[in-house]
Amino acid sequence: MRLQLTLALTIVSLSLYSQTKYSNEFLNIGVDAAALGMSNAVSATSNDVNAGYWNPAGLVNVEDNQLALMHSSYFANIANYDYAAFAMPIDDRSAIGISLIRFAVDDILDTTQLIDDQGNVNFDRVSLFSTADYGFTFSYSRRLPVQGLNYGINAKVVRRIIGDFANSWGFGFDAGIQFESQNNWKFGLMARDITTTINSWSFDEEAFARVQGAVEGQNQELPETSEITIPKLQIGISKNYVFHYDYSLKAAFDLNVRFEQNNDIVSTSFASVNPALGFEFGYIDMIYLRTGVGNFQNELQIDNSESVSFQPSFGVGFKYKGIQVDYAFTDIGDQSVALYSNVFSLKLDFSAFR
Repeated sequence: MRLQLTLALTIVSLSLYSQTKYSNEFLNIGVDAAALGMSNAVSATSNDVNAGYWNPAGLVNVEDNQLALMHSSYFANIANYDYAAFAMPIDDRSAIGISLIRFAVDDILDTTQLIDDQGNVNFDRVSLFSTADYGFTFSYSRRLPVQGLNYGINAKVVRRIIGDFANSWGFGFDAGIQFESQNNWKFGLMARDITTTINSWSFDEEAFARVQGAVEGQNQELPETSEITIPKLQIGISKNYVFHYDYSLKAAFDLNVRFEQNNDIVSTSFASVNPALGFEFGYIDMIYLRTGVGNFQNELQIDNSESVSFQPSFGVGFKYKGIQVDYAFTDIGDQSVALYSNVFSLKLDFSAFR
């Protein structure tokens, strides 16, 4: 009984107060099992419907309507992460896309009213609530007059709901560029939250009062009503190799830059840098094997020493007549504190059905 009460209060408390340190982190998880299998090192190469997330400049390579779907679960299936996207060309020089992300913990037991002021237990006072984060993005991409150079922009709306306790609206913009040289080297730059993404919160004071003081020293005051997501950069380079016509190898390297000091492998008071390396081996443009490594962190051990952790990933994919199914498994061998996840995604290219 105490465990349920503590768990419910902890989830609400963390959800309410995470905004003071981490803002819209669910938008940094990533989409598309093919990209996740390469440890997200795709800012230079993303060129399909999923480019709306990774680098909107790549959307211009979409030749026909495309649809993408993805589902994954985290924290032993407690949290669900779902994604859907659609993209279409406008003409031979531009394209648009839309996407929706939902990250949620549903059917949480609200046991804050389980025990009344006299200490009586009443299970009829137990209810359910959900905490859900939504991200809606509109993307536009266009080719520039310079051969091989594209740009793209995202306008996004963020909606976050924590049961009856709190909810917020947020707005922000992303921008990206991609360049492909004549010798097939690819370069990408994705700038997220370029104007800073602002979330404005509103709180139900009556619902908040139910948890205020329930855990000593926590939830004593309402959180701030606004939060700001600072800009982030993802810089990438990639090269594709073809062997004997049927075999291909894509190698990609990205640097993820945050303008804050954290546990990334390179961290200063100005910025922190986290590298990611990914590979994709393809056979007759039908079967794919992927692997990657990223999320390098300096972890403080119990004896106050530091060690470097990392998060490996593995993935497979199959594509046939416009239908592509991908799978990714992250954190192989438990090499980091991040929990592993099984990710499945589907992509449909409508050109195959015309």
